[in-house]
Amino acid sequence: MKRLVLAEKPSVGRDIARVLDCKNQSHSYIEGKDYIVTWALGHLVSLADPEQYGKEYKEWDMNVLPMIPDHWKLTVLRQTSKQFQTVKKLILRKDVSDIIIATDAGREGELVARWILQMSGNKKPVFRLWISSVTDKAIQNGFKNLKPGKNYINLYHAARSRAQADWLVGINATRALTCKYNAQLSCGRVQTPTLSMIEERESEIKNFKPKKFYGWKISACGTLFIWENHQGNQRIFDKEKAQKLGEVFKNQKIFIKNVSKKEKKSYAPELYDLTTLQKEASKKFGFSPKQTLNLMQSLYEHHKVLTYPRTDSRYLTSDMVDTLKERLKACSVGPYRQIASSLLRKELKASKRFINDAKVSDHHAIIPTEQYVQLSSMTADERKIYDMVVRRFLAILSEPSKSEQIQIEGKIQGEILRARTTFLKQSGWKEIYIQDEEAVHENTITKFINPPECGKFYSVDQILMTNGETQAPGRYTEGTLIDQMDKKGLGTVATRADIIDKLFHSYLIEKKENDIFITSKGKQLLELVPQDLKKSELTADWERKLGAIADGKQNEQKFIKEIQKYTKELIHDIKKSDGKFHHDNLTRQKCPECGKLLLAVNGKHGKFLVCQDRTCGYKKTISRQTNARCPVCHKRMELVGEGEKQKFICTCGHKEKLSSFKERRKKEGAGMSKREVNRYLKKQQKEAKEPINHAFADALAKIKL
Repeated sequence: MKRLVLAEKPSVGRDIARVLDCKNQSHSYIEGKDYIVTWALGHLVSLADPEQYGKEYKEWDMNVLPMIPDHWKLTVLRQTSKQFQTVKKLILRKDVSDIIIATDAGREGELVARWILQMSGNKKPVFRLWISSVTDKAIQNGFKNLKPGKNYINLYHAARSRAQADWLVGINATRALTCKYNAQLSCGRVQTPTLSMIEERESEIKNFKPKKFYGWKISACGTLFIWENHQGNQRIFDKEKAQKLGEVFKNQKIFIKNVSKKEKKSYAPELYDLTTLQKEASKKFGFSPKQTLNLMQSLYEHHKVLTYPRTDSRYLTSDMVDTLKERLKACSVGPYRQIASSLLRKELKASKRFINDAKVSDHHAIIPTEQYVQLSSMTADERKIYDMVVRRFLAILSEPSKSEQIQIEGKIQGEILRARTTFLKQSGWKEIYIQDEEAVHENTITKFINPPECGKFYSVDQILMTNGETQAPGRYTEGTLIDQMDKKGLGTVATRADIIDKLFHSYLIEKKENDIFITSKGKQLLELVPQDLKKSELTADWERKLGAIADGKQNEQKFIKEIQKYTKELIHDIKKSDGKFHHDNLTRQKCPECGKLLLAVNGKHGKFLVCQDRTCGYKKTISRQTNARCPVCHKRMELVGEGEKQKFICTCGHKEKLSSFKERRKKEGAGMSKREVNRYLKKQQKEAKEPINHAFADALAKIKL
C-alpha cells in the first residue's frame, strides 16, 4: 500500500517527492515505492455560484435576494478541473492507504485540501504535515512527526466559515447594489471597512486646520537648552504668551538645578511577522504588500532560505533554540559572514525577548532556514527582503547596545529648561545596521564638551524663539494601510495584501506617487452601503470569532447563523435606501465592442479606458507607470501611446520618444540591453491586458442589466 501526499503547489510537491525518493514522474503527480505525491493548483474546489442553487438566481434580480443556501454546495473550478480529476483518481486508488495533507500550514491551506477530499468522496484516514520551511531537513522531520488530521478539523471549520461568510455578505451585497444602482459596485466584509478607513483619513486631512506654535531655545555654558512647561510640553500656541515668556529670559542667568547621568540598554527590535515586514519594505523600498509577499514566497518555496511567510507571530518556540546555530551557519555568507561567525563563537541563550511559546500560534516569526544561501541566485528585490530578515535575525541574537544619557535641568525665573544627549558606548546589535543612521544614532539635541556644574549660575549667550505648524495626518501608503488593517483586526496576514489589490482593481482607490486616494466611485459606494458594513469593529469581531472557531472555543453554526441574520438586515437596508449613483468619469468615446460610453479610470499601474458594462469587458491602456527614471528629476515616468508613437512622459514636463529612450539607455550602459528593454515593455503590455481580478469578477461578468 502507498500513502498519497497532497501539496498545494507543484514546486512544493516536487520538493517533497524528491525527499521521499519518488522518481516516476508524470504531468500531475510523482510516484515512488511508498508514496505518491500530487498537488493542487491553489484552489481546485470552491463554493458553488448562486445560479447552481436554482434557476431563479441566474438573472440578477433584487426580488430573489438575499440568497441564503440551506445546504452549501461545492463546485470544481473549470480552469483546473483536469488536475482535480487526476487527484480524485489517486485518492480513490485501491493501493492508496491514507492521505497526507501537505498544503500550506494555515487556514486557507487546510481549506484547499479538505474541499478536494470532500469532493472526491474520500473515506480514508487523513494525516497532516505541518512545517514552517520546505528545506529537505524540515520535510524529513515533518514526515517523522505527522499529526492526525482530526487535530486540525477546527482550523478547517474556521476556514469554511470564513468562505461562507464572505459568500453571504459579498455576493448578496454586490448583487443588491449592482441591481439597484445599475452600476458595477462590489463590496465585502473586509474590503468595505478598509475603504471606509481610507475615506476617514481623507476627511481628517480635508478638515484639518493647522495651528501655529512657538517655543524657546537658550544657549548657555556651551549647551543648548529647550524650554518646556511642567507637563513636559515644548509648544506654546499663543504667540503673545510666547513673546512674554521671552521677556522673562532677557538679561538673566541660568541656574543649573540638576545634572544626571544614566546608562541605558537598547535591545534589538523584535523579529519580523509578515505585516511588519510588509510595512517596512514599503517604507524602505516602495514595495507593495503583495510584492513583498510574492518575494517572500519565492525565498520560502524556491530558494528555501526563509521560513513560512504568512505568520502573525514575532517570536520563536523553545524547541527551536537548538537550531539557531545551524541557521547562523547557513546565512554566514557575504556581508553577514563576520557577524554570524562572531555569534557562532558565543553561547546562544533562549532569551524571553524572542523565545515565547505562548506567543506563537500556527507559525513562528520569519527567520532564515538551515539551507545554505547562494546570494548570486537571487534577484535584486529578493536580496533586499532577504537582507531585512537576516539582519533582524542577527540583531536579535546580538548583545544589546549601551549608551550613556546625560540630562541637565536649568531654571530661569522658575521656567524649566532642559538639555539632554546620548553617547553610544557599545554598539551591540546596532553594529549590524551601521549604514542605517536611523538605527545607529539616537536623537541628539546637543553634545556636551564639559557639562555645567550643578548648583551654579551661568550667563546666557543667546535666546531664540522657534516656530512651527501642526501637520495634517499623512495619507495612507500601502505599507501604513496594511499596518492599520492589522491594528484594527481587518483580515488576516494571508489576506490583507489581496484586499488592497481588490480595491485598486475595482477602481475604488488609486495611487499618486506612494499615497493612496479614494476615488469618486469609492466615495459613492460608501454612501450607498449600510453603515454597519463600513464599521471595522464589526469585521474585527467576526475575525476574532473565526479565531475562536479555529481554537475550538466557538460553535461554527452559531457564527454562520449570525452572518445569515446580518445579511438579511443588510439587503433590507439596501432595498429601502434612496441613494443615487452616477458615473462622473464617463468619456465621449464609445466602446468598440458594445457601443456604450467608456469610463476613464486610474489603475494601480496606469490609466485605462474600460467599458461600463462588465459583460463586455473591453479595456484599453492609455498609459502605464514604468520603472524607467526621468533623466531630469529621476522620478518614474509613464509610457503613453501605441506602437512606434509610444513615448515616456514625466510629471516634471520631460518627454522622450521610446526610440530615444532605448538609445539613451544603450549609450549610458545602464545594464539593460535592447532585448531586455523590449522584454520589459512586453511584460508591461501583458500586465495591461490582464483581466481585472477581484473577488466578484466572475459574478459580475454574468450580470444582465
